[in-house]
Amino acid sequence: MPTRKLQRRREFGTVRKLPSGRWQARYLGPDGQRHKAPETFDTKTDAQDWLNLVRADIERDHWRDPDAGAINFEKYALRWMEERGLAPTTVDRYDGLLRLHLLPVFGSKDLDEITPPSVRTWRAERLKATGATTVAKSYRLLKAILQTAVDDDLLRTNPCRIKGAGREEADERPTATVEQVFELADALGPRWRLMVLLGAFASLRPEELAELRRRSVDLDECSLRITHASPELTNGRRVTGDPKSRAGKRTVYLPDFLLPELRRHVQWFAEKEPDGLLFVGEKGAPFRRSTFGRKWRKARTKVGLPDNFRFYDLRHTGNTLAADTGAKLKDLMVRAGQSSERAQLIYQHSTVKHQRRLAQGIDTEVRERLREAGADRSEAN
Repeated sequence: MPTRKLQRRREFGTVRKLPSGRWQARYLGPDGQRHKAPETFDTKTDAQDWLNLVRADIERDHWRDPDAGAINFEKYALRWMEERGLAPTTVDRYDGLLRLHLLPVFGSKDLDEITPPSVRTWRAERLKATGATTVAKSYRLLKAILQTAVDDDLLRTNPCRIKGAGREEADERPTATVEQVFELADALGPRWRLMVLLGAFASLRPEELAELRRRSVDLDECSLRITHASPELTNGRRVTGDPKSRAGKRTVYLPDFLLPELRRHVQWFAEKEPDGLLFVGEKGAPFRRSTFGRKWRKARTKVGLPDNFRFYDLRHTGNTLAADTGAKLKDLMVRAGQSSERAQLIYQHSTVKHQRRLAQGIDTEVRERLREAGADRSEAN
């Protein structure tokens, strides 16, 4: 019986010798397209070994198109933002980070041209030019975009691999004393006085204050219902919607010393319609960051607060006072409109009784500090 001749396994791909004397490897990919090795080889054996590795990747379903990452980073990043369904304020922030910090370096590159060394060099240069917090935000955005590229099978791995580079370690923010808060309120004048007091003693964000309306006010309960926020984008456009987080929708009970201030402001300065805004400018226009900012800087200088003291920093005063009352962490989070996913907080509950007690505690604390300040001034005189 004639013996069957063993059939040689068909070679995968092809190799050829180039005029330079080096060897080139080519193969037909699962996508039906012909691909070649990204480099040439010293010997035919080296080229064939490379083809064998590619064949193994295909058989294990680990193959990816070597040209998949040849997509412009700027185009991919802009599409990434469009597909995320981001809030307008987040789009505004990301747009600034892209335009100022990422696109000048990576905008003209393809995704697969962004390497770990190029990311390290970019970060080192940025740290020389701007603040560490901004660089951390930019790095996180770059890493998120490129991780999506990995998920889309456009990159094998994410080139953002610097440990801790996305962690923000911002300097501690300055905190105004109770006396400084009242001095700021006096310096800004009657129309904006309540805004300063609510920013501090109710821990309200500027965008929440901008959208407060007559219907938000309950004078009998001495409380404010926060349901919407109206942040102002860098282009000056206001975007009205839900507060910053889900916890932002809340009722804030005010310390009793604010009730006369609230009554007076509603009577004198709020729009007269039932749904009228609580804070409007001298000519009846809605609160604008640019206009108020000029008044704020003058008042800040007059009081002697540092140039980096922002309106938002008033929340630190209110949050510190609230914590000094001995309130539970959950109560503090509810008052400030903060969210957290920490598991232990699920089992802590903040009731109306707790919120009222917290407001009363702030009232007592503020009155005591003002009395002390008055006594100190009397002794000095």
